[in-house]
Order: sequence, then C-alpha cells, then structure tokens
Amino acid sequence: LKKGDEVYFFIATDKRNGNVRARKVQLISSVPVERYMGVVCSMKESFGFIERADVVKEIFFHYSEYPGDIREIELGDDVEFSIAARNGKEVATHIKKLIEGTVVFEDVSNERIQGKVIKPLPRGPQRRQSDPLSGRLSYDTGDTTKEIPFGDRDQRSECSLQVADIVEFNIATDRRDKLQRATNIDLLPETFCTTGEKREMGLVAAMKEGFGFIKCVDRDARMFFHFSELLDPMRELHIGDEVEFTVVPECDSRLSQDPSSAQRNHAIRIKPLPKGTVSFHKVSSERLMGVVDKEAGSPGMPNMKGSKSPKKQQERDVELGIILYDICGEKETITYHLRDTDPRSTPQQGDQVEFSVSEQKKTGTRLAVNIKVLNRPSAQRLQGFIATLKDNFGFIETANHEKEIFFHFSEFDGDITALDLGDEVEYSTVRKNNKVSAERIAKLPPGTIVAEETDPTILHGKVVRPLRSIDPQQPEYQGLIQVTHEDGSDDGESRMYPYGITSLTDKREFLQKGDVVNFQVAVCSGGEQRAAKVQAVRKRVRGSVDTIKGQFGFINYEVGDNKKLFFHLSEVHDGSDLSPGDKVEFVVVCNQKSGKYSACSVKKVAGSDVVQARPERLMHRLKSVNLENENGPRLIVLRQPKGPDSGNSKGFIFQRSSRKPGELPSDITVNGHSTNGN
Repeated sequence: LKKGDEVYFFIATDKRNGNVRARKVQLISSVPVERYMGVVCSMKESFGFIERADVVKEIFFHYSEYPGDIREIELGDDVEFSIAARNGKEVATHIKKLIEGTVVFEDVSNERIQGKVIKPLPRGPQRRQSDPLSGRLSYDTGDTTKEIPFGDRDQRSECSLQVADIVEFNIATDRRDKLQRATNIDLLPETFCTTGEKREMGLVAAMKEGFGFIKCVDRDARMFFHFSELLDPMRELHIGDEVEFTVVPECDSRLSQDPSSAQRNHAIRIKPLPKGTVSFHKVSSERLMGVVDKEAGSPGMPNMKGSKSPKKQQERDVELGIILYDICGEKETITYHLRDTDPRSTPQQGDQVEFSVSEQKKTGTRLAVNIKVLNRPSAQRLQGFIATLKDNFGFIETANHEKEIFFHFSEFDGDITALDLGDEVEYSTVRKNNKVSAERIAKLPPGTIVAEETDPTILHGKVVRPLRSIDPQQPEYQGLIQVTHEDGSDDGESRMYPYGITSLTDKREFLQKGDVVNFQVAVCSGGEQRAAKVQAVRKRVRGSVDTIKGQFGFINYEVGDNKKLFFHLSEVHDGSDLSPGDKVEFVVVCNQKSGKYSACSVKKVAGSDVVQARPERLMHRLKSVNLENENGPRLIVLRQPKGPDSGNSKGFIFQRSSRKPGELPSDITVNGHSTNGN
C-alpha cells in the first residue's frame, strides 16, 4: 500500500482501552507511481548510487532492489526506478535496466565552435579537486567573448592542453540546470604555428606497457612519453616511427607525482610524421673529391663480458676510415663508416672517391657519406703457390715463401676443383675488414715462377716448428727444420732452415714438431737459404677403406683404443676415387694437441695384399701380462734342456769351422772331451 491508494476496511474498537483502528484493509485502486531515470554512477559491495536525470543529484540504492542478477548492472548503465523514503532519506526502489542511450542528461549542439584555452586542466597532485569542470575556454560570439568550462572527459584525446591553444568544440547544455560546458574538444594544428611553441623531432626508440621513449634529434637523452599524449588517440605507434613533440619540465608533466620521474623532462602532444621526415644529420648538397688514406673496418665481435649492450660495444669497435681532400688549397681529413659506402665497390687505400659531408645536429660531428669510388689505381699482380685448401677458402704462399694470404674460392677464375696444393697462381691483394686477402686469382702454367737452385746434398733433420696450417696458433707461417745426424742426434752446429708448402716433396705431408726428415738446401733469388725437397722419414702401413662420408672417411686400422682410423679426402694422392674395401697405404700421425690419430698421405694400392702390423692394443696387452697372476694363463715347464751326457750341460760346446758335406767336424767336444779318433 502506498500513500494515496483507495482502500476498503473495517473499524475495530479495543474493549479494554477504547482505541480504534482499521482492520481487514483491502486495496480498491492504486495511485499511479512516478518513475524516474538515471545512470548508475557508483557501485560498492552491496549498494550503489544513481545519478538522477531530473535533478543534479545522486540517490542511494541497495542491490536487493534489483529483481534480477545484480551482476547484470554495470557502471554507466541506464536504469529506471521509483523513490521511497527510508529512515527519513530518499532511496531508489524497484530498479529496472533500460536500453543504452535512453537516459540523456544534456543536449549537445551540432555547431563546431573555435576558441582558445585560457585555463588548462591541472596536472599532477592538483588534478583531483572538488570542481569537476576546472578548465576554461574562451570563444567569440560576434558581440562579445564568452568563457565556458570543461572537464576531464571533454577532450577527445587525453593530451595536455596549454594556455593559448586553439581548439574546436561543441557546447553541451544540461537539461537539469541549463549549465553549459565545452565538450568534444580537439586541438587544432595551427596552434603550433600561432603560439610559437618549440616542437622537436625524434624516433620512437622503445615501447612498454602504457609508455615509451623517444630518441631525440637535438638531445642526447631519450625522452619519456605516455601513450595518452598522442594527438590522435586512434593512431597506433610502433618502434621506429618518426614523431614530433613538445618537451615540458617534470613539474608540468602529468607524471610529476611519480618520485622516479624527478629531474626529468617529458614529451607531450605527440604527432606522428611521414617516413623520412626526421633526420639526425644535415647532409650538404655539395659533392667533394678526395683520396682514401685509411680503409674503414667492419665491427668486430662484441665483448659480452665487458659490455652490457652487445650493440653498443659493436658500435665502439667499428674502425673509421679516413679520406684526404683539398679545400681552398688546404689539406683536410674526414672520417667515414663502412656502411656509408657502396658494398659492391668498397673503397680501398689510394682510391679516388666522391662524397658528401654529413653533420650531426646534436654534436656537430662531420662524416663523409654517399661515398662513390671514381678511380682505382691498377692493382699489382703477384705470384705465389697454393698452400692450403679448405671447404670454401684457402691460403696462398707468396713467391718469397715468407707468408700466406687468405683467399675465398669465389675469387678463383675457373674450376676450383682444378686447383691443387703447390699450384702456381697469379693474384691481386685487397684489404677487407683491416685484413689483406687475395682476389682475381688465376692459375699459372707449371714453371712460370723461376725455380730455386738446390744443393744436391741430402741432409738429415727434425722439425722444430711446423707450418701454421698445422698449428694455427703460431704467428709465423714458415716452419723450421734443424739439421741433425742420421741417428737423430744434434750435429752441434744448430743449423736451421725455414720451409713452406713448396718445400715438401709430398704437398700433403702432415709434418709435426719432432718429425724426422731428409731434405736439401735451396738458395732463393735474394740469397736466403731454405729447406727443399723435404721428405718425412716415416713408416708407411696398409689397410682397407671402411667407409666414405662426404669429405672424410675411415680406414680399418687399429690405433690406441680406436679400431677405425680417420682420414680426410684431401689427404688422398692424385685425387683417386676411394670406395669401401679399397686397399690403401698411408702414414699414421697423431695430433699433438688433441691426441687423436689420423691417416695422411693416403695412396691407393692396386691388387696388393693388405699387410697389417700387429695391433698396438694386442702388443700392449702381451706386455701387461702378469706371470705371477694365478688366475691368468700359465705355461708349465715339463722338461729342461739337457746335453747328451745326462749331466747339467745345456747343449753341445763346439767351435764353428768349415767342413765338407757328410763329414763330422774334427773339433767337436762333449763336456770338454775331444771326439777325434772315436
């Protein structure tokens, strides 16, 4: 029953005290209930508040007043309700959810009005205050200038507004109290032209959850920014995007309440720019000419232990090149990076080049960029010998035999399979990554390089230093042989002769330190002496090929604990094609560093029986047999040898002499007695 309802009832009188009251009350007709509308603006554990659409006021409601599941109600939902008095206060009852958009608090004009910001919204600690419409705009009505308030939710983007900003907005009029405010506020681009605001540019360098950092063109430090500062909230930023922004001190930033942001500037009002707008360098249009004085190097491997950032360490390791050029009769130098050159024609020392000058805006550092090689001096053609061949590269021994030069197979003019160790070649040198390498390699006919005069005397010696191909850690390319006697002892003179790949009779000979060799002495054109026709004094053994796998294989031969002996196909003489089961002759060598055995100087043997030495593991086992071990195999002596006198002698004692067949020697003695005449 509600106030105003029409009812039917009986009057009852209490006989004890005469009090009268209504009994058996029945409803005849109910008074119409007034319904109100509003928007849910707050929800707590068991109650909430509704902002009323008829007056500027909020009203309390309990969750029990909603007939359905309260989880259906969310903040911002439009609702319909009745008002009842509880404990002297108005509360909302009989709540019903409405279709979104049913409740309208204000009317928004369609006209877009242009104005200026005269009071921006406060940022930082003062942002939360009692006045929800603390911002102020001014606009011209034609006759006069009016001010209009705006609040936090009236901007289309959340970027910071500043005094004198030019904006465009609509006017919203509250139906309840006719209060007007500015809404749908947009910051206009002409603001940055009229206000004289200093705008900076940069690249988005990093992005986190809700914020990021910009690499500035005019500043060394990276600039912090919040995603809410984007002028276009619908635009999605990515790392590497070019942007324009305004820098404000930390005290003016919306994040100034953050203790960690003290003493920092922040980027606000961020506007994305077209690709190619931002440049960290100013490049001159004038083209200059110069000569490369020093070649640029590429970055080395980063020092992972000493640097937290491998990329920064790599940038420090880049070696700059130097160009000499002339300005008004004065010699000047300028540095350049390898990345600013054409990779198809990398500048080399002595090259004439054309370039532009780039000046870094932050520091004023000048670099040569857009470098183009104009003229390259004709490269000198050199001669040498193939010293090493690997999978896709090799080394050339120079004609004076003093060093080796790296080359890639792609630099050889012809079929690379036609190259063999010791072949004579012609080449040019080029410096790449601060290292000299050979290019434009061509094979020469045998005998093109003048042979050295060789002394026919054969000397004995031992290797005291191998070639660098055997020991890559040593700085010298050449090996050394010390002269010894035939038995291997020192000859007392300590004569030593260098040798290279061309010194070896067998170019695939794997000479190691301590190997015994025979050699002759050759005299170079400059008068220097070196070892020639070097042959290792080694025992050659035989075996059969077990398997071939790509560029290597295994031989059935037991060495140490291994029953198979490794070999590389480059060690096979005459390029013979080997198949499993082929009989081969080879030399067993042991790598002094790894302790592993392999076969070198492998030769195919046609139709010969394979003679294998007794395996070392069996020899080692026989030597290790303990005769005192009762559990092992034993030999029992059944009879000791005895002489014919049945005594203790162990055989005949006689002197050897010449005799005729069928005759006994005349001087045979048995136990000291002569047999003559018997």
